[in-house]
Amino acid sequence: MAMWVSLLPPLRLLLPLLVLLLPVVAAVHGGYGHSKLTVGFYKHSCPDAEAIVREVVAEAVEDDRTVTAPLLRLHFHDCFVRGCDASVLLNSTKNNTAEKDAKPNHTLDAFDVIDAIKEKLEKKCPRTVSCADILAIAARDAVSLATKVVTKGEWRKDGNLYEVETGRRDGRKSSAKEAAVHLPDSFDGILKLIKRFKSKGLGLKDLAVLSGAHALGNSHCPSMEKRLRNFTAQYDTDPTLDATYAATLKQQCTKPEDNETELAMVPGSSTTFDATYYRLVTEKKGLFHSDEALLSNGATRMLVYGYMRSEKRFFSDFGVSMVNMGKVDVLTGRQGEIRRRCAVVN
Repeated sequence: MAMWVSLLPPLRLLLPLLVLLLPVVAAVHGGYGHSKLTVGFYKHSCPDAEAIVREVVAEAVEDDRTVTAPLLRLHFHDCFVRGCDASVLLNSTKNNTAEKDAKPNHTLDAFDVIDAIKEKLEKKCPRTVSCADILAIAARDAVSLATKVVTKGEWRKDGNLYEVETGRRDGRKSSAKEAAVHLPDSFDGILKLIKRFKSKGLGLKDLAVLSGAHALGNSHCPSMEKRLRNFTAQYDTDPTLDATYAATLKQQCTKPEDNETELAMVPGSSTTFDATYYRLVTEKKGLFHSDEALLSNGATRMLVYGYMRSEKRFFSDFGVSMVNMGKVDVLTGRQGEIRRRCAVVN
C-alpha cells in the first residue's frame, strides 16, 4: 500500500509517463488529423442548430436536474463503440441486437431528450444535422448547465464550458457484442483502462480528466457490489475503498442485483459539475474501482491531485479531452448518413 503514501512519484519515473499524457494516435482512427470536424459546421446550412439543442436541453434540465449525467453518458458510450456515430441510439431489430440493449447500456437514459431535439431540428432543417452531432452538442450543453461558473457567466461569454466541433455523420450499424467488448467497466484496473483509451487514440490525460465526468449522476449497486463483498480470497471488501464509506454502501446495497437503489457518484453534489470527485478519489471514496485505479499510476495520480487543487485547470482540460473523444472514428463527408429519426436508419 506504499503507493498511497507519496503523492508524486520520483522524477525519473515520471518522465516516461509524461510522454504518455499525449494522445496515442492510431492510423485507424479518423479523429486525429483525418476528420473534417469544425466549430460552426452548421452556420450556413442550419444556423440555429446549436441554439435549438440548447433550448431543449435547458428545458429538460429545468424539469429534472439529474438529466445532465445521462446526456453526457450517452455521448461517451457512443464514442467508445464504433466511434462517435450515434450507433448507441439505434434500436435493435429482428436480426440484430443493438448497443443500447447491451448489458453495460441497460441504465442509459435521456433518449427522449435526443428525440425531442431531433424532431425540432428536422422541422427547421430537414436531413441536415446528424444525431451524432446532437449527442456531442447535448453533452456539452448538459455539463455546461451543471457547472456553476459557467451558468454565472464567469467562464465563457457564450455560456458554454467548451466549443463543440461538428460535421459528424450517422452510422448504419450497431452491435451489442461490440459494446460489451469496448466500453470501460466500473471494475477495470488501470492497465485495462489505459488499453481501452489507447485503442481510441486517447492518452492518460484524457483518461484522468474524462473520469471527472463521474462528478455527475448516480449509479446502482451492481456497478460496485464486487467491491463490497467477496472482493478477493484475502479481502472481503476492496482495500482501496474507505472502510467507513464501504460500511455505508453495504447498508444501502443489501441485494447484489439491486438496480433500484441509486448511489450518488458524489454524495450531496451529484447534479453539480465540479472537481469534488477528485477529492473523493484521494480519500478512497470513489464509487467505482476504476475511479480509485487512477491513483495506481504515477501520471494519472499526479493529474488527480492537480485537478483537486485547481478546478479551473480541470474545466479547461475537460473541454479539450471531450473534443478529443468527440473525434474518435467519426464519419464525415459522404460516409454514413443523416438519419431522419435517431433510433432507426433511413
